Amino acid sequence: MNIKYVYRLLFHITLGVVFFIFVNLIPRLFFFFMIFYFILTIIMASKKQRKIEVLKACAYVVGIEVLLRMTNGALFYEASKYLVILFMLIGMFYDGISNKGSAYFIYLILLVPSIIVASSTIGFDANFRTNVAFVLTGPVSLGVSALYCLDRKITRNQLLDVLQYLSLPIVSLTTYLFLYAPSIKDTLRGTQSNFEASGGFGPNQVSTVLGIGMFTFCVFIFLKSKNIIITIINIMLFSAVTFRAIVTFSRGGVITSILMIMAFLFFLYLKSKSNERFRIVASLIAIVMVLGFTWVVSSSLTGGLIEKRYNNQDKKGLEKEDVSAGRVNLFLGELEGFIENPFLGVGANGMKELRIERMGKAIASHNEVSRILSEHGLIGIIILLILIIRPLAYRTENQSNIFFFAFFCFWFATINHSAMRIAAPGFVYGLALLNVIHEKKRPLHRKCLSE
Repeated sequence: MNIKYVYRLLFHITLGVVFFIFVNLIPRLFFFFMIFYFILTIIMASKKQRKIEVLKACAYVVGIEVLLRMTNGALFYEASKYLVILFMLIGMFYDGISNKGSAYFIYLILLVPSIIVASSTIGFDANFRTNVAFVLTGPVSLGVSALYCLDRKITRNQLLDVLQYLSLPIVSLTTYLFLYAPSIKDTLRGTQSNFEASGGFGPNQVSTVLGIGMFTFCVFIFLKSKNIIITIINIMLFSAVTFRAIVTFSRGGVITSILMIMAFLFFLYLKSKSNERFRIVASLIAIVMVLGFTWVVSSSLTGGLIEKRYNNQDKKGLEKEDVSAGRVNLFLGELEGFIENPFLGVGANGMKELRIERMGKAIASHNEVSRILSEHGLIGIIILLILIIRPLAYRTENQSNIFFFAFFCFWFATINHSAMRIAAPGFVYGLALLNVIHEKKRPLHRKCLSE
């Protein structure tokens, strides 16, 4: 398994190089190959293995989404969210869903009124379809993921395999970023988000996905590094991904990742036996040292600008008035939209349309909570209550998933700084609802000693 892991890493490093060299051809070909491969794998899998193949397929699509977007590899912008929905629906067709999922059926139904309201303001045309799809594919993929994952049994090792499929394309993304912007100093323009260091794409999305990579490789260091060579490889990958996440100058993904790691380590420590806790503490010290080293390197290569960014300062060292980079004003504006239209809201993507009318420019929401309230009205409050209360209620019934709070934290933190621009928060939300069971130990067969 260690050799297979190394081969997979080498393949995805190579894939990042090939994407960079043949950016106009290979990403699109790989996109179609990926769809064909995973659909075939899911359909051909045994009944026992199919749920794992579904989760692996979704994890891989989530991990590669941003790389495909920045290379124009996907057939259309929201393709990854549609693929997550497709793979999950195929899984439901074969495996069914839990009878505990009624809350998420209600959640999906509650999304419909916003479409009706939007149709009256935008009109049924191509603009309506793209606008509604832009804001609702994320919530729908979350609902479908939750329905499929809720109370579905999976072992810890199987879940780690799913996280591996999530992390492998992030290795390709990291490789691509090193090739796209090898010199960080040449990309610096101040302390604002750095598009060049983010592959010429949105730093917020890049930082969010790299943050997932930070978390997964941290998990592998603690739970999936069986020898010193694999441990060193995982530490190096953790450091490389962390460095690229930091130099995007987008803080959301990095801070969210650290919160995830803290939540994971806390519950791992609680669940561990006393003889395992020393190794956990030793690994934690190593992680802190790697983080410290990576931060020092990042600070040096950015001429100290990264420290000013996290201190909310401009390149001259003067403190900025708005620590949220304009997100607070957007949040307050969407709350006004809720107050003005409290019953059914302004409709799907309605706030973006209102900003065009009032401000003359289209600005997408960064906060899913305020967006839900403004676009769904009072129904939005019910939606938020379902999304928050249902997983916490499930947690009281089943506490076997040590990743629960890390996954839940990722979803909630991400939707508050990046809304649901990418498929990751919806899929990871679903992973929090899995029923992680203990591995079945193979029985020992002892020969009877004849006299």
